[in-house]
Amino acid sequence: MKSVIIIVLAFVLLIPISAFAESYPDLGVKVETVAENLVIPWSIDFAYDGRIFFSERTGTLQVIDKGIQKQIMALDVGGGEGGMLGIALDPDFEKNHYIYIYYTYNELLSTKNKLVRYVESNNSLTEDKILLDDIPGASYHDGGRIKFGPDNKLYITTGDSGDPNLAQRLDSVAGKILRINSDGTIPDDNPFQNSAVYSYGHRNPQGIDWDKSGVLIATEHGPSGWNGIGHDEINLIQPGQNYGWPDVIGDETKDAMTSPLLHSGDDTWAPSGGSFYYGEIAQWDGLFFAASLRGEHLLAIEFDSEYNVISFEKLFLGEYGRLRDVVNGPDGLYVLTSNQDGRGSPTYNDDRILRITALDKTMPKWIENIFVWYDEGKISEDEKRNAIGWLIDKGILTDDPKSEIELPKFPEDLK
Repeated sequence: MKSVIIIVLAFVLLIPISAFAESYPDLGVKVETVAENLVIPWSIDFAYDGRIFFSERTGTLQVIDKGIQKQIMALDVGGGEGGMLGIALDPDFEKNHYIYIYYTYNELLSTKNKLVRYVESNNSLTEDKILLDDIPGASYHDGGRIKFGPDNKLYITTGDSGDPNLAQRLDSVAGKILRINSDGTIPDDNPFQNSAVYSYGHRNPQGIDWDKSGVLIATEHGPSGWNGIGHDEINLIQPGQNYGWPDVIGDETKDAMTSPLLHSGDDTWAPSGGSFYYGEIAQWDGLFFAASLRGEHLLAIEFDSEYNVISFEKLFLGEYGRLRDVVNGPDGLYVLTSNQDGRGSPTYNDDRILRITALDKTMPKWIENIFVWYDEGKISEDEKRNAIGWLIDKGILTDDPKSEIELPKFPEDLK
């Protein structure tokens, strides 16, 4: 029996981390670790050639190229909730190699944010142009999510930088969702003339994404002090609309202010990155997901055709700790943890980039060999049972009858 487990362990040690996945049969998905031992990863994007770029809040930009992780840039950034935040690759990245980075910096006694365009070449970056600067910043409420919309315009979320009144001022870019051209100029069809402001009245929006119809949904942190607690929001964003902060929260209403599609009530989710999912996980197709920090879950929301909330569910509650971003990647739904940010309880390999995919229906050859050896009489029934039991204990296999792996039909394989 020991010899079989040793052989199995040898196979396990030779297989990369990403080959192991934790199965969730009830959800029909598995979760694998793409990268680990990171320092507060904040944003992620994907290149046409398979490279994965991601930021760490401490000021570094990393790339995963052919499975190898490498730091390609480091910036001197502001602290607290600020730092290197959102990143986005240009829709035409294959030709122009533009990467956009939103980060916090300190200037004398003030804190600000800026959006800069860089040119990438052979995993090295050169500053090309500052697109936005002097965005009010602080040690908290810096917004920071940037993403290209289906119209190829660049959208930027900004926080109120600790001054709620700025969210209602159209002469300030704080507490807003901004919209600019990729060269930093103002689109002619923006709702306010000669202004980057697309929507206003936001406290600290940190997630934006569009569905297949081009409808923009945003996540937003609710109050945590003088104006109540909780009331985190999911909003449908329309140009020129006022989303109420700090005048209204939750179900409160006021003329000319737009109410959220969904809010957390007195609960606190602290939703960060958001993404619609379209892919091979059929039961999730078309759902909107929000990464939850304090709530420590992945929020899944189903809308009807009028964007009324049909249902919402907290997935992986407490399983992976604080979640910072969620993105529909080319080969699964990617999630970034944020357990090293001073508010979490990091495990030995935090922080991580996780990839969620549909459950497999095939068995890896190295596991199948256990059953082949048993069938050939090379190992005993007890040895086979103990080897499979060891794999189940380690989370490599599941003994659930709805396992993602179709086990060979040997007698009493797992029982």
